Amino acid sequence: MVMKCTAVCLMALTLLGSFCDAQYQKPKLDPQQTRQTFEKPLTWKYPTDPKPEIPVDVPFELRHPVPTATVAVDCREKIAHVEVKKDLFGTGQYINPADLTLGNCGAVAEDTNAQVLIFEAELHDCLSALAMTEDSIIYTFMLNYVPRPLGGSPVIRTSQAAVIVECHYPRKHNVSSHALDPLWIPFSAVKVAEEFLYFTLKLMTDNWQYERPSYQYFLGEVINIQAVVKQYFHVPLRVYVDSCVATLSPDMTSSPRYAFIEHYGCLLDGRITGSDSKFMPRSADNALQFQLEAFKFQGSESGMLYITCHLKATCATHPIDETHRACSWNNGWSEASGINGVCGSCEVPGLGHPPTTTKLQTFGRKARDVSESEVVEWEGDVTLGPIPISERVMV
Repeated sequence: MVMKCTAVCLMALTLLGSFCDAQYQKPKLDPQQTRQTFEKPLTWKYPTDPKPEIPVDVPFELRHPVPTATVAVDCREKIAHVEVKKDLFGTGQYINPADLTLGNCGAVAEDTNAQVLIFEAELHDCLSALAMTEDSIIYTFMLNYVPRPLGGSPVIRTSQAAVIVECHYPRKHNVSSHALDPLWIPFSAVKVAEEFLYFTLKLMTDNWQYERPSYQYFLGEVINIQAVVKQYFHVPLRVYVDSCVATLSPDMTSSPRYAFIEHYGCLLDGRITGSDSKFMPRSADNALQFQLEAFKFQGSESGMLYITCHLKATCATHPIDETHRACSWNNGWSEASGINGVCGSCEVPGLGHPPTTTKLQTFGRKARDVSESEVVEWEGDVTLGPIPISERVMV
């Protein structure tokens, strides 16, 4: 029985082997087929790691404001005649005449050629104070400068000031005059800017060649700010400043706050306050420079400012449009790359500036909806500060 089973199994194996040989045929090679080769040898290699920036010895010297003489008084027989330059602080920026009073009296005239305000007050008028010494009769007036916010914004670019004006009349001699001028003692502090991921926001020197070693500014000075996206191994990128807000603390949502760039790159400060703040013409796609006139918040004792900007970068091949732009106001809207047509929506009729669109967002990468042409963007918030803004000395 065992022998029969063994014989049957051997026969089955023989038949199965014959069937497999019949099914398998060796593939035929195409005589024209050759091995694929590269025309040029591969030269690609892994990129090297980026090297840290080497600190540069910047030729910089902090310029302190020069005291200016802008108030003069002529003590006449019955009145005090006071003349005040509209450039009260010597910064080149004229004050609003309505913000300056002699006691409770406003200016009676203005010399438009000399840009001088003229006050005349009777000796017992305009909240004057009378004092006597052994040799003199003294009438004291207070020249008060209380700046109001510019253009409905919460910012001011000059300090509140009080100038004591005295008229001394000798009790037995002719009339003479003497003016007592104020003195402010500025304060200063220096901090280091923050750099986060691939975006940087830095204070620059006047020639834009170096990072500014000092954060100290005085009212009336221009703050040069440069935004840069570090490209490393990315395709060429173009950086934008979507929005910027100034606050007294690092919290960009704190109050008071002043949004001077809004609505996808509209620098509104010049439109709101009449300043010379502006974007500079682009010299490189991955860098964007702008100027902001130094200011303080009305009613704030602190001279510190924090500036938080929302930066955005796209491929340099993406065109400049109404959501990718750098527009500023100078008797009309202009764009940093010369594409002025995209700035039309910066202006909202009846308001003078567009609605707030400041974003609060962390760094990341996003793409638009697939129904639109795909645009890859990198974006995030960068905070610069504290920046101490000191008052100018006027004598």
